[in-house]
Amino acid sequence: MFKSLVFVCLALLAISAVGAEQAAASPSPPAATPAAAPAGAMTPVQRVNATPKGQLKNPYKDDDAAAVEAGRKAYFRAGCNGCHGGNGGGGMCPPLTNDTWVYGGDDDTLFRLVSLGSDELQSKGYTRKGHENVVGPMPPMGAIVATDDDLWHILAFVRSNYHGAPECKFGCPPPPAEPSNP
Repeated sequence: MFKSLVFVCLALLAISAVGAEQAAASPSPPAATPAAAPAGAMTPVQRVNATPKGQLKNPYKDDDAAAVEAGRKAYFRAGCNGCHGGNGGGGMCPPLTNDTWVYGGDDDTLFRLVSLGSDELQSKGYTRKGHENVVGPMPPMGAIVATDDDLWHILAFVRSNYHGAPECKFGCPPPPAEPSNP
């Protein structure tokens, strides 16, 4: 089941790539030169490997319209919508809009999850904290998303579509400790 889910995700990415190649082959007006990557930009995997656990922090806010729009474009470019739906509401994979953060909702964990995929994340000691009805492995997208900056924009877009409990937007707080009996 999980392998077929990964296969479907990869097939959707391949279809997106073929469509992009066909669009590139058809005559069109000259496009503007893409903006250069910010100084110090890395691939998402390079950023993960260069940053100690717990220290990745999104420089973009989900109320910054320009950052959210850049994230929406990067989300579609990377094919995230093929599995998670157009606004992250779910599809054949879990929704990204509710308060169920399968591995945690903090910036560091989400960046690593998307970059490395769930299997590699688990191999680094992360465990599931939440469960969804649709559960399958997250494929590693660190080679698909061009830069760490693109991934931060995607995460700002995802957070802008959050519809869960406000206190859980960045991961639900741990339950209160049980009082100890002397």
